[in-house]
Amino acid sequence: MNNSVTNTARLLWAGLRALLVLTVVCGILYPLAVTGVAQGLFPDKANGSEIRVNGTVVGSSLIGQSYNLPLKKGQETPEPDLKWFQGRPANGLGVNSVNTQYTLILSGATNRAGDNAELIKWVKDAKAAVVKDNSTADYKVKPSEVPADAVTSSGSGLDPDISPAYADIQVHRIAEKNDLPVAQVQKLVDEHTDGRTLGFIGEPRVNVLELNIALKALVAKS
Repeated sequence: MNNSVTNTARLLWAGLRALLVLTVVCGILYPLAVTGVAQGLFPDKANGSEIRVNGTVVGSSLIGQSYNLPLKKGQETPEPDLKWFQGRPANGLGVNSVNTQYTLILSGATNRAGDNAELIKWVKDAKAAVVKDNSTADYKVKPSEVPADAVTSSGSGLDPDISPAYADIQVHRIAEKNDLPVAQVQKLVDEHTDGRTLGFIGEPRVNVLELNIALKALVAKS
C-alpha cells in the first residue's frame, strides 16, 4: 500500500515537473525567441506590414483598410466616393461596383455555387455598374473589359490587391473626378503595379490602399 502511494506520488511529481518545464520552454522561452528573431530580422512584417502616412498608421499592405462611408438622410445605402480607386467587392455586403463599407469582421467566401441565381444576379448587376461608373465622356468601358476581380470578392473578402486590368479601367474616372491628366494617373497605376512574386508565383497586382495614398499626394500637388 505504502509503495503504491509512493509510486503514485513520484509519478505525479514527475508529471508536474514535466508540465512546468514544457510550460516555461514552449509557453515563454520559445515565443520570446521567435518574437525576438522576428523583430530583429523582419520588424515590418512582424508588426503587421503597417502603412504609415505622416507617422500615422492608416492600414496594412496585407489586408484592406477598414472604412464605412456616411449614410445621408433618406438613403438606404451610402453614396460611393468615386474619386478613389476601388478594391474588390467585400463578402457579406453583396457584390457592387464599389464598396461603401469595409468591415474586417466580414471575412470568408459567399458559399454560393457558380450557378447560384443570386450570385449570378450580383455579378451581372456589378458588371453593369462597373461599366456605368467607369465610363466617361472620352472613354467607354466595354463589358468584355471588366475583369473578374471587379465583380467578385476574394476567398477571404479582405484582400487589398486588385488586378492591373481593374485599376486600368478606373484610370479615366479617377482623372475626371480629380481634374488630373489621364496619362499622369495611368503612370501612377503603372508605378504601383507589382509583378509575380519571384517572377512566377501568383499574378501581377496593385495594392489599392498604397495607390490611393499616392493619388491623394498627387491631388494635393496639383
